[in-house]
Parts: sequence; C-alpha cells; structure tokens
Amino acid sequence: MRVSVARIAGVYCAGLALYLLVIRPRLLSWGASDDEVRRACPGDRAVRDPYTVSTRAVSIRARPEQIWPWLAQMGAGRGGLYSYDWLDRLFGYTSAASSDKILPQFQGLAVGDVIPLGSGPSWPVIVADRNQALVVEPVTGAVSWAWTLSVLDASTTRLISRVRVRLGHKPLLLACAPAVDLPWFLMERKMLRGIKRRAEGLAQAADC
Repeated sequence: MRVSVARIAGVYCAGLALYLLVIRPRLLSWGASDDEVRRACPGDRAVRDPYTVSTRAVSIRARPEQIWPWLAQMGAGRGGLYSYDWLDRLFGYTSAASSDKILPQFQGLAVGDVIPLGSGPSWPVIVADRNQALVVEPVTGAVSWAWTLSVLDASTTRLISRVRVRLGHKPLLLACAPAVDLPWFLMERKMLRGIKRRAEGLAQAADC
C-alpha cells in the first residue's frame, strides 16, 4: 500500500508537536529547578531573543573552588570536555582523554581568552568570575554557554549550565529539534556528571 506524502507529513508534524510540547522541555531543563530555569544567568545578554534556551544543572558535593578548576581548564590540548571522550575525539573537538587532574598552567582563565577546540568554533571567554561563573560565546550574538556555581550549603554547590541559541531560521531549528536535541543533551549531561565526579573526588581528597 502506498503511503501519501501528505500522510507522512501529517504523522511527522503530530510527532513533532508532541516532542516540542512534552519531551523537549524536559530535555532542555534536565536537573534544573523551576527557579533555576527562570533565573537570570551571567551572559544572558550576549544572545538577545534566543530561539532555544537550555538550563541544566547538577548538585555537587564540593565547594565552588573545588569545581572551578575543571571549568577553567576545559578545551582541546587542555583538560578536555569531560563528556564522552571517544565522541569528542571522533568529532575532532579534542585529541586526548579528559584530564582527571587539575592542570595549574590553565587556571588563569580571563575575559578575552579563547578556549580552543580542535574543530568547530572555539570558545571566546566573555565572563570569567573565579568560583562563580564562566561564560563563552562560540558564535557572537548567536550562541552563548554559561556555567554558574550556586552555593547550597557548606558542602554542596549547584552547577548550572545555560545555553542560548539564535542561529539560522527558527522554524527550521524547531523542525530539526529531535535530531539535534538528543545528542546535545547526552553530551552535556555527561559533561556535567564528569565535572561532578572530578570535583567530588577533589573534595573527598581534601577531607582526608
């Protein structure tokens, strides 16, 4: 039986609507509270009227000063990205496994520095508030990525990751969202958990 193009398009549109209304909001706010999703983050003004905003977060049993070093040393030829190393190497972002050690030579990160990636746009640093916030702008005025450290108590910190995107055409971006969102979500979630594991290991070592 031949399936008409109109029927295929109708099924896709229905599935896309379900995805955009139900599934996508959960992916874009993984781990974040409603307050964290609504809260302004450093660097928000870099991308005005974004088409897509994600706010993801993880609780880390460590102090901000035990988390910041892992953020400061990110990049190719530096500490890596703490995500799936084999995928980072496959895509050409890095050429080596992410470091499990703090690298002192990369701890002086400042505004105006550029975090290098092997392929794709590197990350110019537009905010570097030590132990508080790091913001990069991979595409000027179109893509920003912020990591914010929010203290919960003496031993726990929230690491909040926000990405703002105004790139290309919004209808096309939404139509392609299912294919884009899942890899993005999986890689970023792995990064947050990778930083969490390393920071908590550092905190445990400091307590010994």
